[in-house]
Parts: sequence; C-alpha cells; structure tokens
Amino acid sequence: MADEMEDELVDLQAVEVGEEEDESDDDEEAFDWAGEGEEEEEEEQLADNELSPPSEDAFEMDSPAERSGHIAVVDGNYMYVWGGYKNTQTTGFFDFYLPRNEIWIYNTETGRWKKRVTEGDLPPSMSGSCGVCVDGVLYLFGGHHSQGNTNRFYRLPLRPPGALRWEKMRELKGLAPSCKDKLGCWVHKNRLVFFGGYGYAAQGGHLGTFEYDETSFWANSAGRGWNNHIHILDLETCVWSQPVTKGNAPSPRAAHACATIGNRGYVFGGRYREYRLNDLYYINMDTWEWTEMSVPQHGPVGRSWHSFVPVSPDHIFLFGGFTTDKQTLSDAWLYCVSSNEWKPFQHNNTESPRLWHTSCGGPDGEVFVFGGCANNLLSHQRAAHSNEILVFSVQPKSLVRFCMVSVLRHRERLAGAWDSSAQTPAAQPVPETPPCVSADRHQHAGFCMEAHTWRGPPCPNTCCTACPSVCWAQRHPSSVKPALWPLCLVLLV
Repeated sequence: MADEMEDELVDLQAVEVGEEEDESDDDEEAFDWAGEGEEEEEEEQLADNELSPPSEDAFEMDSPAERSGHIAVVDGNYMYVWGGYKNTQTTGFFDFYLPRNEIWIYNTETGRWKKRVTEGDLPPSMSGSCGVCVDGVLYLFGGHHSQGNTNRFYRLPLRPPGALRWEKMRELKGLAPSCKDKLGCWVHKNRLVFFGGYGYAAQGGHLGTFEYDETSFWANSAGRGWNNHIHILDLETCVWSQPVTKGNAPSPRAAHACATIGNRGYVFGGRYREYRLNDLYYINMDTWEWTEMSVPQHGPVGRSWHSFVPVSPDHIFLFGGFTTDKQTLSDAWLYCVSSNEWKPFQHNNTESPRLWHTSCGGPDGEVFVFGGCANNLLSHQRAAHSNEILVFSVQPKSLVRFCMVSVLRHRERLAGAWDSSAQTPAAQPVPETPPCVSADRHQHAGFCMEAHTWRGPPCPNTCCTACPSVCWAQRHPSSVKPALWPLCLVLLV
C-alpha cells in the first residue's frame, strides 16, 4: 500500500494515510478533464475550497508554510514558489493542498520572503506539477489535484507592472500530453520539452512507452502508470509535437529529475515499478538522439524525488531523494559533463535529508533548496514537511560577496572600531562616491531594504538617504560613511 501511495500521490483528500476510500468517481472525472468546459471550472473551484482550511488565512506569515510537491523557478535574483501540500494543524495524518492563489517570492540576495496574491485563471491547488521560467514567464503544466491528474497548461508573467495574473493557455494545437504528474522538463530554443511522468494512459497515437501500474486499479478507476513520452511545446506557435527519437531511450519513469546543458537534456534516476533508478541519459535536442552515460559503482545510489540543477556550463548538482529501501537522502553530488565524472560534494546540511523538494541555481554559483520532506513520506508517521532554505555554495564566492559575509560574521568584534570611527572627522569621499550629508547621518538598525527600511542584524555603516551609493550588505541606494572605506565595500549602482 505504501509504494502504491507514492504514485497515487499520497492521496491529499483530507483522509487518514492508509485508509482505503473509494476513488472511482474522482479518477473518472479526472480522466475526462483533458477536455474543456465550464462544468470543469466549477469542479476545480469546489475542490480547492474544500481542501483549504480557512484558518490558514487567519494570520499573515513572513515565510511560506512547510510543503512538499511544490514547484520553484528562478528569475534573476528571485525564486518563485507555488503549490504543494502540507500537514494540517491536527496531530493526525491529514494533508491538504496549499492555496492556489498564493505565490511566494524569495530574494536570494537579502534572504527575505514576500507573498503575492495572484489573480486571473487560477490553476487548481496541486502537487507534482512541472514549472519552468522562460523570459520572465512561469509556465505550469500537469500535476495532481483533488480529483486526479490533469494536462492543463498555465502561464504567469512574473514582471507585470501591476497584479500577477494567471492565464490558462486554451489555444494550444496538436496532440497534448496525457494527464500526469511528477514529470521533468528541459528548455531549448524557446521550446519546452517534457519527459516522462505518472498518470493516465495517453488517448491517441503517442510515441513512446506507457506501462500500467497494476496497483493503481481501484474499483472502477481508469488506472495509472509510468511513461517515457517526449512532448514539445513551441512557445511561439503554441503547437504540441512529438519528435521521433533515435538510440536507446530511458525506461518509463516518474519522480525523476531533468537538467539542461546546452542542447542536451539530461535525466537522472526516478521510479519505475518497484525500483528507484540511478541511470543517467541525455538527449540531443537538435538531433533527438538518446545517449546513456555510465554511472560508476560508487556513484550516487538510485533515487526518486531528488533534484538535479545546472550550476555551470559543465556541472550539474544532485541533492537528496528517496531510495528503493525507503531512506530519505541528504547526500550531494557534482556531475562533470565533459568528463562524465561523479564527485561527492561535501556540505554542512547532512542532517537535513530531503525528498520532493525543489532546487534552484542562484546567480553566484549557489543552489537554493526549499521545502520537501525530511522523513519517509510513505510511512505511517506524520510527514516532516519543511519550509527551510538550504544553501549550497557550489562555486567559490566572488571577492565582494566573500568580504560581505566575513564582515557580517565578525560584526560584534568590529563594532568597537565602527563606533569609534563615528567620532572621527569624516574623510574626503571616495572618488565617484557622492558626499554624504553629515547632519542627516544616523546609525542603521539592520539591513537596507526597499524604501530605506532597516531590518535584521545590526549594520556597521553610518548612513543617510542622501547618497546613491550602495550599503555593504545590500544593493539598494544609501550612503556609507567615507571613513569606513574600504571596509564598507561600496558598490556603485
């Protein structure tokens, strides 16, 4: 029953884990949801309301709720998080989907969260969806909601002048993928390339292999299974297509992880039947030829629900996941594309195992892991969903960032020097740094945020709002006392 629940999406219908409720009606409704219709909209709205406890909206949080099965994408210095599910506030084994109108934005420079309430054609609350960002637009495909899998497609522009508004992409042409979740995606030449997943059998002449999960046939349900289908969506023409591939294709799978390096789409691991795999393939997205790469005996073990993120044009970072013997992992590996080598990556988060989390690459060679579950999600213990951010510095920090971190780390030891410097006459401004207005200077209470609000740990600078230079801790207009140069590390805008 436990393995069955993984690919049935750990039923998120506010029932106790392991209870064998009748799913036949839900499956049949979801199976029919590949079409369009007003009736479907009403069903989605009702299901979403039923699964979102009103108590969650009774207070404002300064960080997102713990969750698993969500999506996360990066646009510039911001990471956007949507969807997933969590435990209820009770002590039982109950889960519910998180509000579909909320999107959380994490500033990778300041470490601050901000919640935005979205509008428009809202997707249903889901988990296991596939999300990707292209040119400032979040694209969302597939997933599992309260009534089964879907193959609906949505887009959300992330840089609008006003509100964030979801749009359902209704005018797509061609043969769409089947209803599924836990699939992967690559981006190449303004095209989204989807691979694999778990869900209903395809209707029509789809290229590739689909294999039923024999444990998914409950009562009169349609049954679900794994596939290795490739579907391409051209973002310019809005046309679905399938390539004719060459070479030995990977087996059908779900809960795998994908990464794009140049014109290659890499896929590692995932679950197929009772196995969690550690094979590595890539497909050339110009010739559509598959190549299998050898994985050394002492390389990463087989896993599903892991993350696999490019961190340079030659390296991909692997973290976490769930093994065949149901162990939640905290190991990290760095895969070198040019040499086909796996190397263990040493880090300080070994006590933070994760599965069904998300990972995003930052602008300075960092990887930001958010959410996921820290224990065996398929057991009868309460799931340990997380809302922590784990940061992995895969590449050396720049000199400026290294100095900023060092100054902040030793701020208590340096506080005396900063205080005494406040009594000394101000030196001449550094060239290209506008002079400060002495009368308006005041000691900061913390980080420099938008509109000159200060929060967090004490800032050592004596600043005012008169100068367009940048405080050592943040990239926002403020002024720095010239006597502290070069300790303040002023960065001109």
